[in-house]
Amino acid sequence: MELCSSLIFFLYSYLSQSCLLFCYFMKIVGVIYVTRSILYPRHELLLFEALREGLEEEMERDPRVCVMGEDVGHYGGSYKVTKGLATKFGDLRVLDTPIAENSFTGMGIGAAMTGLRPVVEGMNMGFLLLAFNQISNNCGMLHYTSGGQFTIPIVIRGPGGVGRQLGAEHSQRLESYFQSVPGIQMVACSTPYNAKGLMKAALRSENPVILFEHVLLYNLKERIPDEDYICNLEEAEMVRPGEHVTILTYSRMRYHVMQAAKTLVNKGYDPEVIDIRSLKPFDLYTIGNSVKKTHRVLIVEECMRTGGIGASLTAAITENFHDYLDAPIICLSSQDVPTPYAGRLEEWTVVQPAQIVTAVEQLCQ
Repeated sequence: MELCSSLIFFLYSYLSQSCLLFCYFMKIVGVIYVTRSILYPRHELLLFEALREGLEEEMERDPRVCVMGEDVGHYGGSYKVTKGLATKFGDLRVLDTPIAENSFTGMGIGAAMTGLRPVVEGMNMGFLLLAFNQISNNCGMLHYTSGGQFTIPIVIRGPGGVGRQLGAEHSQRLESYFQSVPGIQMVACSTPYNAKGLMKAALRSENPVILFEHVLLYNLKERIPDEDYICNLEEAEMVRPGEHVTILTYSRMRYHVMQAAKTLVNKGYDPEVIDIRSLKPFDLYTIGNSVKKTHRVLIVEECMRTGGIGASLTAAITENFHDYLDAPIICLSSQDVPTPYAGRLEEWTVVQPAQIVTAVEQLCQ
């Protein structure tokens, strides 16, 4: 009986102390949270709203920034990235154009040559193939062919990637088309935070920048800082540190990779996930440090396999870090077929999380 009483007393004392410690810990957490909220205020935005906020802030900061494209004015753009800007800045700074991509892209390049900082929106990135001549022969090359007399500070942006049953023509991934054009920088946003940061950095750059936005990521939500910030146009983002394998990805595939990473961790693997963000040039410093640590590389992209970003990235890693590799590089890409309209077939053409898990298991054997 005495033993039982002693045991009950011990448990009561232990639980009381534990509860006190827990309450004390939660108070500390609360203080830290409130302090961070005061010192680093944040607000919640969807990705398309973050793009708009970044664009609006730069238009307020620099009167040379202007926007042109189909339905970018009072309609607000096909995905509402420019909603409200025409009312605030006027029809000349937010210019609705005819359905003539080659013409208004050329107009934007000419505006950049005269000192403006235009943003050219493609209602769908696939439509910008109609402006390929302007982007390849003028946008990327005029700084060189003019002997440095002209800079082309233009941002070309719009929705692309495989959506949900948008058909082949509206499911284009143009990064593979434009990566070989000299003089152009290419970045791909994947979160509201980096969408705003990359937009602002692109608008402040003296180089022509193509900003790729994925049609399925516009409604992603995230809390971003209230204070002004930009993201480096040539820097990758370490999404998840790890030891066993380096997974390089970007845009929508970042989320397929992170979904696969949960399964991999449960299976005992420790993947390092890097969102390369800068599609041209590659951040070989961050990528190289990861390769030197893990010695294994998996590339996951939504781009086409033939001539895609993954092919260029594979070549760059092989040329620069071959001696650090313990296994051949594996690249998972979309199949080289027109994207089907049928939902199930469309899904089969794009890399899925289960394929990523299988590839990592193969690499780490």
